[in-house]
Amino acid sequence: MGDTVNNEGVQKKSFFKGIKSEFSKIVWPDKETVTKQTIAVTSSAVALGLIIAILDLIIKFGLSFIL
Repeated sequence: MGDTVNNEGVQKKSFFKGIKSEFSKIVWPDKETVTKQTIAVTSSAVALGLIIAILDLIIKFGLSFIL
């Protein structure tokens, strides 16, 4: 049988070096951008929730009227 070489230590080091180099490529948004996007997502989620609630009430009253 052939001899096996243990490359675990080398693989771990190169993996973490790769992660470090990829993290250095990330462009993080500034505080103003994050705030604007958070407000946009929250307000659209609330608006969608209200639309669904209103449609649910209309359908519920419509079905109770029919039945």
